[in-house]
Parts: sequence; C-alpha cells; structure tokens
Amino acid sequence: MREIHIGNIVMGGGRQFVLIAGPCVIENYEMTISIARYLKEMAERLGISLIFKASYDKANRSSVDSFRGPGLEEGLKILREVKKEVQIPVLSDVHRFEEIGPAARVLDVVQVPAFLCRQTDFVMEVARQASVINIKKGQFLSPWEVANVVEKVRRAGNDNLLITERGTVFGYNNLVVDFRSIPIMRRLGYPVIFDATHSVQEPGGLGCSSGGNREMAVHLARAALAIGIDGLFCEVHPEPENARCDGPNSLRLEGFEELVRDWVALDRIAKKRK
Repeated sequence: MREIHIGNIVMGGGRQFVLIAGPCVIENYEMTISIARYLKEMAERLGISLIFKASYDKANRSSVDSFRGPGLEEGLKILREVKKEVQIPVLSDVHRFEEIGPAARVLDVVQVPAFLCRQTDFVMEVARQASVINIKKGQFLSPWEVANVVEKVRRAGNDNLLITERGTVFGYNNLVVDFRSIPIMRRLGYPVIFDATHSVQEPGGLGCSSGGNREMAVHLARAALAIGIDGLFCEVHPEPENARCDGPNSLRLEGFEELVRDWVALDRIAKKRK
C-alpha cells in the first residue's frame, strides 16, 4: 500500500490509524480554534496523529435556508489560523471549480464530497491542484467502482490519494455500511478511511435537515478499526444538539477522549502493534 505524507504525518502501510476530527462546519472562529486545541491536546496525550477537519461552506444542504458556514474567504482564513496557531494539518471540502485553487493553497488535504466523486472534470482538477486528495465514496457507488475514480485522479498526475467510506443508500433517508468495502477498496493500493459519523446520518430525515444516530457511530467505528483501517473520520461538537449542521450524528466532545483511547487499543490489537 502507498504511504501518504501529510505534513509530518504518514498514513497507510499498516501504521496506527490517523484521526480526522472536527466540527461539521465552521460556526465561528472562537469555537473552531477551541475545538482544534482540545483535539490537539487529546491527540498528544494519546500518542496519535490528528488532522483537523471543518467545512467553510456546506453546499450539500437539505434546505436553501440551512446554515452553510462563513464561506470560502473567511473560512480559509480561519483554517489558516488553525494551522498556524495549533500546528496541525487541516482538511476541508470543495464544491465548485473556483474554490479549488484557493483551497489547495491552504489545505493539507482537499476533499471531494461524496455527491461529486463521479464528476470527472471536477475530480481531475482537484487532483491537479491539491497536494493530497481525499475522495469520499458516493453513497450510490459500489466499492469496486471506486477504481474508476482512482484512475481519474492518477490520470490527472496525483498519486497522493485517500479513499473514505461513508455508508451506502439504504432506502429513503437511511444509510447502511457494508464493511466488505474497506478491504475491497484497500486492494486499490491507497489508505482507506472510515467516516463513522456520516455513516449514521439520515439524509434529509428531518424534512428540512438531516437526522442521525450518533450512538451507532461508536459501534461502527469499532467494527472498522477491527478490520484495520488507516484513518478514522469523526465530526465532533461541544453541544451537538445546538450544532448548526449535522448535530444528530456528531459526537460530543465531552467523553470523546475515552472513546478514542478505546479505539487506539483496538487498533493496536487489529494491527498486532506493541
């Protein structure tokens, strides 16, 4: 498997999983920097690598009135401050061609959202400009179809690729995880990440917004770690019930360290690390 370098972090090759965590969307500077500092201190205590994630614009919303974030310019400014002040790599997603260049100049990992993973021109342009690209597997794709997305990225000249499993459409307003997808996608030769919190999302389940079941995210994370994933993606928030995006499936910051401590132990067993 190819090892992917993200700053001083190396993902893949049987190493300890990398934690990718943060709020769904940037709500304001103070909360964002506070969450980033909390996660950085937690990661240092537990001896794990961390990438901070937060969206500057959530374009894929159920309602036109849903909160989307501060936008490209202000959002990237905040993420740049996180990198500078907290000294951790940052990840966010892009939705439009005009965002790719500015985002790639700030972000350590540029993410292609699940709904856009089959948009050939878009995927290839992200691959041309990003140093590292994370492809979210579409809820509508089989794991073996991801090979086509990988080939698009490679044809664009980028071999620094991450693949993220985030559940598959299962009827209306529901997702299910087929854990066979993880070893299938790992055969493509790139690190595979499991998105524990989006996998328990209920898209559009509340009518004008998405629902979710955060309690199940903990169990799914354990199952993925037992397989031996390369990264674990979690959205966290100090008060999920008051989060402005994806609150029902976000994990609560209070108690998160205890969860991650258990995940580290499980990852060690799965990978037979001392």
